[in-house]
Amino acid sequence: MRGHKPFLSRRQALQQSSMGFGALAMAGLLEKTRAASPLIPESHFPGRARNVIFLFMEGGVSQVDSFDYKPMLEKHHGQDPRAAIGKLEKTQFENIGKVMKSPWGFRQRGQSGAWVSDLFPHMAAMADELCVVRSMTSNFPEHTSANYFFHSGTGLQGRPSMGAWASYGLGKESENLPGFVVINGGRIPSGGLDCFSNGFLTATHRGSLLNANGTPVANVNPNERDARSQLLKRKLIGSLNSTSSRGNSELEAAISNYELAARMQLAIPELMDFSDESKATKDLYGIEDGYNGTRTYARECLIARRLIERGVRFVELTIPNIGEDRWDAHGGLQKNHGNNARSVDKPIAGLLKDLKARGMLDDTLVLWSGEFGRTPFAQGGNGRDHNEFGFSLWMAGAGVKPGTVFGATDQWGYKAVENPLEIHDLHATILHLLGINHKELTYRFSGRDIRLTDVHGRVVQELLG
Repeated sequence: MRGHKPFLSRRQALQQSSMGFGALAMAGLLEKTRAASPLIPESHFPGRARNVIFLFMEGGVSQVDSFDYKPMLEKHHGQDPRAAIGKLEKTQFENIGKVMKSPWGFRQRGQSGAWVSDLFPHMAAMADELCVVRSMTSNFPEHTSANYFFHSGTGLQGRPSMGAWASYGLGKESENLPGFVVINGGRIPSGGLDCFSNGFLTATHRGSLLNANGTPVANVNPNERDARSQLLKRKLIGSLNSTSSRGNSELEAAISNYELAARMQLAIPELMDFSDESKATKDLYGIEDGYNGTRTYARECLIARRLIERGVRFVELTIPNIGEDRWDAHGGLQKNHGNNARSVDKPIAGLLKDLKARGMLDDTLVLWSGEFGRTPFAQGGNGRDHNEFGFSLWMAGAGVKPGTVFGATDQWGYKAVENPLEIHDLHATILHLLGINHKELTYRFSGRDIRLTDVHGRVVQELLG
């Protein structure tokens, strides 16, 4: 239910309680049962965001072709960059290609005057809602490790993703849907489903995969021939589980997931039925667009809005499968980025407009990013290589400062030089917007308290409105 107010902190509960150590014991019991009772909300302070929609542009969108305008690329197109710079800078440009200008024109957009390229005409029209960061960095130049790092704060496989941490920290508001849902448009990121892993957290916090096209979830329709057979089967399984689950958190989590799956058999068909959506709304997203990629991503964006309306805490969208190599444009930049942008541009703008019109953008954080950026120099004549030294992303909604551009790369768009940010900083800021202190959201594992930001990260106050 939208408009939820956080519960009292443990300290406040003790101060206001006359039960003394009895209340302390109850607080301990609640902590132990939180994983098995994911509907218990918990926050460190009132958050601006209640939900997150993560639009993951896997493969690495080129910042110098989207949100980071660099006139130097036009001026020195086709040249060796070392011919145009001073001697002191030359060492950073060893073994690179020639300067490559963007195939798309840039213009200043909206009242904010933010530079956005013609690659994203629909998103460009929403520039005054965006908080653009042009100084993001990553620790990894390779897709799989970079994907793990962006999602979980470590480049290793098997750690909890930020969606799982959000579910663990705040619980969920729906009894019939998971707290963390991944909408699959056809392209699972490099690294596979472990990008959405619950890691060492209980299985209730794993990202649940929902297909945008075709059958949304396997076995969403009961296999039993009639309702009575299904009821008897559930009662038997429930009876067997209840006798052996006491004190076994993993089994309790499995039981919780089984019960949730049963409720999803009713909730998912209703969720995927767009008959209650107006034609104007469907047209806003591009549900019936002539391009298959646009239609698929339009469905993803509309499903995402419907999920957060129903209390899902964290929703991530993968890119549609359109035959291109994700955003990974080592060659054929114009075709690769052009087709990928055609798929996502209109639906994303439609999502922002729809959320704003419904008053939902006030407490929904929308994040758009790839795992890293691309070089401003040519690879293979008409492509760009991976670049972890500086790239762009944007956020919108719930507590971020709209119409803002933060940070900068050098004159080539190669390295972040002004207010460089790390992924840990992004994670700390997202958790802060959700009402969570990133230093206090921990889980005891392997003999230490582990958190999403490890021992790093700061809340980037300059991004907050």
